[in-house]
Amino acid sequence: MKFKYLSIVLILVCSIFVLSCGNTKEDTKVKLALDWYPNANHTGLYIALEKGYFQDENIDIEIYTPSDPSTVLQTVGAGQDDFGISYQPDLILAKSKNIPVKSILAFVQHPLNIIMTLEESNITRPSDLKGKKIAYPGIPLNENLLDTLLKADGLQGKQEVELINTGYDLVPPLIGKTVDACLGCYLSHETIMAENEGFPVNVMRMEKWGVPDYYELVLVASDEMITNNKDLVQRMTRAISKGYNDAVSNPKEGIDNLVKATNEEIDQAIEYPGVELLAPLWVDNEGRFGVQTEEKWAIFSKWLFDTGQITSIPETNSLFTNEFVK
Repeated sequence: MKFKYLSIVLILVCSIFVLSCGNTKEDTKVKLALDWYPNANHTGLYIALEKGYFQDENIDIEIYTPSDPSTVLQTVGAGQDDFGISYQPDLILAKSKNIPVKSILAFVQHPLNIIMTLEESNITRPSDLKGKKIAYPGIPLNENLLDTLLKADGLQGKQEVELINTGYDLVPPLIGKTVDACLGCYLSHETIMAENEGFPVNVMRMEKWGVPDYYELVLVASDEMITNNKDLVQRMTRAISKGYNDAVSNPKEGIDNLVKATNEEIDQAIEYPGVELLAPLWVDNEGRFGVQTEEKWAIFSKWLFDTGQITSIPETNSLFTNEFVK
């Protein structure tokens, strides 16, 4: 009789084990390609990683920096990466070349790209740049942004300045005074870098001088992913949104997690003050993270068309969706 009861108990235990195994959802492996090396802009991702938000969604995530971050839209469109971080202007340009990608949430609600000058130069507005030397990373989009800024302040355009391609090494020529300004500098990075070197700066914001307001960073997925794997996209955006909402409330905690995850390979003297500048830009005027508007996509697409950077204006519903952002 004792053996009979023991057999029943064993059967029940095995049954519970089998049922529990059957109810365990296998983690989905996901690759997320960054737009650049880990920095304050990625704070919410590392909070989500540290607090287990991806794990809660059964996502086994690999966050990495590609050897060439400019290819993120192509690798996501081709399915080599599941998700990627890119820029609103770049996504529109990519879509004009039939790369099948779409934005599924906005990380940064406004441009971070700025024109920066030394405070001592008294160059504080675009018209002050007439005849001046400007360092920039050689990106055609930046030339058109500059052209719009200059025209908005009464100049004829970029032909009235001297552009010097210095690559991304923008601060040294500025503080070395071999140029008068830099374009392609980031509000949350190069401004702090220069001031840490003892050089206070002036800043000209794109959206304040004629350039349509746009999303600096967006999360992108392929059209195929969005159509055929909605559950994964929803889980991914949910985990990321939790991380960024935490980051907005406690930006310093996010950098603590970033430092921990990257083995202190980041410049903390830049990233800690940088995140304080970024946190208010992660949410819209109503305090919502991730949400995008049709108006912002449509107006910037028209600016790209009007400045000759695309040959037709794409449908906004082909560029972004709010379907996965609550």
